[in-house]
Amino acid sequence: MTVERIFDELGHFKRYQARLYFAAVFQAVACGIHYLASVFLVETPNFVCGAPGNITAVLYDNITGSSLEDILPVIGSGSGGPLVVRTAEGEQWELSRCRCALRIKPKDFIYEFSGNKTVRECSGSFVYDHTEVHQSIVTDWDLVCDREWLAKLCQPTFMLGVLIGALVFGDMADRVGRVRILMFTSLCQFGLGVSVAFSLNYFFFVVLRFLLAMVSSGYLVVVFVYVTEFTGIKVRTWTSMHVHAAFAVGIMVVALTGYLVRVWWIYQIILSICTSPFLLFCWKFPETPFYLMAKGHFKETQTLLETIARINGVECRLKAEELLEAEKTENSKALLLQDKERPSKPEKKLSILDLFGSWRMAGRTCTVWAIWFIGSLGYYVFSLGSVYLGGNQYINLFLAGAVEIPSYLIGCFAMDRIGRKKTCAPALLLAGVACMLIIAVPADNNALAVVLSMIGKFAVAIAFGLIYLYTCELYPTIIRSLAVGSGSMMCRVGSVVAPFCVYLADVWIYLPQLIVGILAFIIGVLTLLLPETLGKPLTTTLEEAESLGCKKKSKKGAEGGMELNQSEAAKDVREAAEDSAVVQMEVL
Repeated sequence: MTVERIFDELGHFKRYQARLYFAAVFQAVACGIHYLASVFLVETPNFVCGAPGNITAVLYDNITGSSLEDILPVIGSGSGGPLVVRTAEGEQWELSRCRCALRIKPKDFIYEFSGNKTVRECSGSFVYDHTEVHQSIVTDWDLVCDREWLAKLCQPTFMLGVLIGALVFGDMADRVGRVRILMFTSLCQFGLGVSVAFSLNYFFFVVLRFLLAMVSSGYLVVVFVYVTEFTGIKVRTWTSMHVHAAFAVGIMVVALTGYLVRVWWIYQIILSICTSPFLLFCWKFPETPFYLMAKGHFKETQTLLETIARINGVECRLKAEELLEAEKTENSKALLLQDKERPSKPEKKLSILDLFGSWRMAGRTCTVWAIWFIGSLGYYVFSLGSVYLGGNQYINLFLAGAVEIPSYLIGCFAMDRIGRKKTCAPALLLAGVACMLIIAVPADNNALAVVLSMIGKFAVAIAFGLIYLYTCELYPTIIRSLAVGSGSMMCRVGSVVAPFCVYLADVWIYLPQLIVGILAFIIGVLTLLLPETLGKPLTTTLEEAESLGCKKKSKKGAEGGMELNQSEAAKDVREAAEDSAVVQMEVL
């Protein structure tokens, strides 16, 4: 691309781009914060039904006390039997989580009772253990028993907002500009985040969180576009992939804040203001040169180019008008060449069915979609489910974020050296094996279960970060955007399903990890059937894409040197197209 000359002349990632990159990525931390904040917002402490009357004595096995608040911290959440209480009126009640029973004519105040009882559901009064969780939305609005589903609905509705926000703001960024959307979504993240803390009831809370999910997703989508349009092809894969690292930092911030603050509305306010300094300088962000030139704003483009050159310490010899004219000329030549090659072939309107045009392509598409799905499902299951693994939930969540950072570094390094397939498939297989080994972990060995779960998160993060690029290279130009767009939708489906999968921990604590592990292992095996794309030029037709992975006889001698040169040139083209496809994927 002629426009790529900007970075050849002014630098691919020098002082100017570095300042913008780290400033823009700083706000991406807020996205990780809001995506995972619910793990402590909807935390449910140990609780029992409230007794109908003033309690004078409490009995649990051989433990006695004068109030429920004294006994609940002692017995913990794993207690199997009810609490027995005596009221000022002389009644004896057996209190469980969602039921209470009135003893009929008891003789003594003892724990075991074999007489008749009158059992009834809790009337809406509950007593909570405030030792660990001082205040959450569960304790404020009694989201337990028959209202428990309301608490479990918070994260799926948030993920639905993420899906809608990606669609809405991705399209708007192409219409009104990247910077305006960045500013709007950043301001809304702050405003809506603080507003959530002052929700009057559950329904206000869910609606505000849904809107917060939309703007958080919108920022994350557009910031990918923004940083890729300000960095050159030599570093674009690294810069776009490491936006995920900022997301991981947000997860660690959630863990730290959750440990220090146990009141949900204070916790929410602190999380919302963590990245508020971004609002002080985001209004100074320039629009990207790609967008300005696409809209014909030559004067603003030229000013921006000169500013970049001055800060980067280089001379600006570029003219915006000349760049655009050269770009138009190249595009015209390319279109003319295509017309000459296919003069009699009418333009075909492509659809999602073209991804299944042959048995080979159908199998490839199903496998790629499965990788997108398990990448998202595994990512959120490991993150959201880390607090249920046993041990210290705050350390578990912090580790779930921390393991991502080396995973992206290793993933970037490996996929450019040993190949995309040889990185993706082993990562999924490793995740599968680690998760399935959890079955053999003794019930009292929480540390080993956490280690295996973190290995699974580490491996899934590698595959999740890699699939963006791999999808681009597996499909031809004519359906590349369709392929990554449909894959992105499968990713969103995985993120919506993930909270429901996490709730299966109520059946067995390691069941969510086991499900992810089995799926990851199966999909990892299927990934081995995909073709390798490292060092291969981007395909332009369905026939070329279908032939990927098929053995061909190589020519020797002088043709070998020509092929090597073509491979080098194709690599640059592939990198540029890769970045364009990533942008299109994020918008979709």
